[in-house]
Amino acid sequence: MADSGYKIRNKKEIHFLTFTIVGWADVFTRKVYRDIVVDSLKYCQKEKGLLIHAWCIMSNHLHLLASAANENLSEIVRDFKKFTSRKILKEIMSNEHESRKEWLINLFKAAGAANSRNKEYQFWRQDNQPKECYSPQFTVQKLNYIHNNPVEAGIVEKAEEYLYSSAGAYHHQRNCGLLEIAFI
Repeated sequence: MADSGYKIRNKKEIHFLTFTIVGWADVFTRKVYRDIVVDSLKYCQKEKGLLIHAWCIMSNHLHLLASAANENLSEIVRDFKKFTSRKILKEIMSNEHESRKEWLINLFKAAGAANSRNKEYQFWRQDNQPKECYSPQFTVQKLNYIHNNPVEAGIVEKAEEYLYSSAGAYHHQRNCGLLEIAFI
């Protein structure tokens, strides 16, 4: 996050985060890869104190409104991205049914080679650009933006119908989705 000039400064506040796959590759069209992200977020909630206030996985990016019980959101984000990138890359490489395997691996390898840190592969872009939710209005704007992403993309007609999002939980005013929500 430091590379882009954006940082999580006020560690007590909720932040709007976007994690994008390099090349905007549509990796999350496959359930197996989305589930790795969901399972990793669950782990971060249970073991690291991640508080998810809203979320949505799209085909090539993930949005979160998040904070951390231990005020360590930067560290959680770092660990989450590192773990999920390795796990998803390993799954892509070992998936016999992945029709885009060669293309994806070449894309991630080229991104890694172009990275100044000389990584072999790079899955996530480095420009998270965390935005502090500095006011209730800004927070609600980002909440609505996250939940309306699948509607704007034409995936569903109603935000609450999208499984890989917290919109259903907000619609029903209770935790009923894939992840536990710390409601705003």
